[in-house]
Amino acid sequence: MTSKNPVSVAVGDRERLLGATHHDPHSVLGAHPVPGGIAVRAFRPYARAVTAVAGRDLRAELHDDGDGFFSALLPLSEVPVYRLLVEYDGTAQETEDAYRFLPTLGDLDLHLIGEGRHERLWEALGAHPTTHQGVPGTRFAVWAPNARGVRVAGGFNFWDGTGAPMRSLGSSGIWELFLPGIGEGELYKFEITRPDGSRTLRADPMARRTEVPPSTSSIVTGSWYGWDDAEWMAHRGDTPVHEAPFSVYEVHLPSWRPGLTYRQLAEELPAYVGDLGFTHVELMPVAEHPFGGSWGYQVTGFYAPTSRLGTPDDFRFLVDALHRAGIGVIMDWVPAHFPRDDWALAEFDGRPLYEHEDPLRAAHPDWGTLEFDFGRREVRNFLVANAVYWCEEFHIDGLRVDAVASMLYLDYSREPGQWTPNEHGGRENLDAVAFLQEMNATVYRHAPGVVTIAEESTAWEGVTRPTDGGGLGFGLKWNMGWMHDSLEYMSHEPVHRKYHHHEMTFSMVYAYSENYVLPISHDEVVHGKRSLVSKMPGDWWQQRANDRAYLAFMWAHPGKQLLFMGQEFAQGSEWSEAHGPDWWLLDPQYGAAADHRGVRDLVRDLNAVYRATPALWQRDTAPAGFQWIVGSAAEDADDNVFAFLRLDAEGTPLLSVSNLSPVVRDYRLGVPDEIPAWHETLNTDLARYGGSDVTNPDPVKPEPQGSHGRPASIRLTLPPLATVWLRPA
Repeated sequence: MTSKNPVSVAVGDRERLLGATHHDPHSVLGAHPVPGGIAVRAFRPYARAVTAVAGRDLRAELHDDGDGFFSALLPLSEVPVYRLLVEYDGTAQETEDAYRFLPTLGDLDLHLIGEGRHERLWEALGAHPTTHQGVPGTRFAVWAPNARGVRVAGGFNFWDGTGAPMRSLGSSGIWELFLPGIGEGELYKFEITRPDGSRTLRADPMARRTEVPPSTSSIVTGSWYGWDDAEWMAHRGDTPVHEAPFSVYEVHLPSWRPGLTYRQLAEELPAYVGDLGFTHVELMPVAEHPFGGSWGYQVTGFYAPTSRLGTPDDFRFLVDALHRAGIGVIMDWVPAHFPRDDWALAEFDGRPLYEHEDPLRAAHPDWGTLEFDFGRREVRNFLVANAVYWCEEFHIDGLRVDAVASMLYLDYSREPGQWTPNEHGGRENLDAVAFLQEMNATVYRHAPGVVTIAEESTAWEGVTRPTDGGGLGFGLKWNMGWMHDSLEYMSHEPVHRKYHHHEMTFSMVYAYSENYVLPISHDEVVHGKRSLVSKMPGDWWQQRANDRAYLAFMWAHPGKQLLFMGQEFAQGSEWSEAHGPDWWLLDPQYGAAADHRGVRDLVRDLNAVYRATPALWQRDTAPAGFQWIVGSAAEDADDNVFAFLRLDAEGTPLLSVSNLSPVVRDYRLGVPDEIPAWHETLNTDLARYGGSDVTNPDPVKPEPQGSHGRPASIRLTLPPLATVWLRPA
């Protein structure tokens, strides 16, 4: 039907609305003063008739202008509060007109977004159930500066966004629309018209809830969760993390107990981790990811906990339960890259947006993904706010930042000619450096007690130095060098270990250059690297003995501790996300269950003694907290013995002695002469751990006989392939 209605939508506006390229539909649709009254215009595709209804007295049927456009001139002097009665084939519904509402974002929001400084970005963008101008509905907002038009499509409009065009808010690149009557649980995406006129249907980058993969829609959600962890939150920052016990159990939630939801995990995980005495869990990425085989490291929903295990409030329930059990929660955070899925972030609005515009800079060489453009302020804001979001909205206690090295170096995994030097001619990615500094400074300012941890595998200087001193500002750094060297040493047959002695001692050369975590992580027990116990040489008994001795060496070494699930009970096979840890190894019906339970008992005791012994954690970052006795000198190598002292702030020592040869040794060891006697507080060779039960049951008193450069010494019986801890009696 061709319209001759004088207040109908003008031809140009009509074409742009039909073509999904209108920047300001609110200037055309809705109610507007015009000469002679108030023009009401509606765009309701598929409607048979539309009537404007205001109070009891006004019912004005709009003229059908064709193509879903309706309009009428009302003889009124002011715009009324009205609703639309929309008739379709066989049904009619009275509804609010989305185009009578003011913008839901204010000037301050737009200013902060434009400056890249909106530290609570998730409260401005995305989909939010709310009451606006007295009407319940959902406000939608998305950043798409290259789009010619954006519409909201969802289950509520049968995935046809034609009638729900968004408005562009000035030069901000933000598109906004309040849809009345839309509430929680609705599925939606943004239909974006690209610069070339083609269209793409995209999930919301700021979605706080998503469909269960492989479905990809975003879900309107709010949070009604009532936290019960006030005491934990108030005191988690009482002691600086580098001066506190910090023993971490790394978990892949979907496979830890396959099939359990967040709420079911909240029953089992805190109890298990608490029983073993770990201070924290570290969750492999929980942000939404389409491919489970990525273990969460290829994220598409940076603001949404994976829906595989439940809702965002269900995830809050799990964090809350861990906190109430006295266990901190660290989560892996992946700001280095994102997948190329055509419904997600890649060329989101038709041009490179979240990724760098230079294809060589954008393509991550290792994983077939795209790197973020850290130099673009809106992208940096998206990521910095995301870090704050997890800490504030989910009470996360720490962010372990994945793949930092790949962010820091322009030539990371690239050949000559595949990268361009920075403005100073160097290989450092200055944009990424600035981003990491800003992220760390912002998180520490917003979330007292939170720690950021860098997975950084190079010798970059100052990873844990404060940003005001030129460092990156992380709280801790994974010590990949220690992990690699010590595992290499342990993989050698004992007869060859004396030639590799330095692999166990070299870490102390640089131990105080950063604040370190010692990680035996998921990366070390997959892809043919074998599980921890399977890296060890010898028969099954020797493998377990080596494993136990290594764990106690690790727990005594300066630095915080991290152990991946399954390694606490000497799982022999590599981890698989498809079935998780081999819990059946602990079943009493299994013949070798005692062997595995013994290692788990040791881990429990390691954590108990560790937490009760300030010498093992209070001065992790202070050279005065460590002294070699046996290990650092060349002549120490022949016996495969390592012995050192750890000292707390008061100077109280713990003595750790590792005999990594398969023979019992009657061993003289130099010790401080002011300690009247030592007693064995932990021995990895105990029978209940699966060892041969060679022990030092009685207090050991020093003799005035010099050894290892000390005036006094003790004689110890060192069990084979074992670590012994002694404390002053």
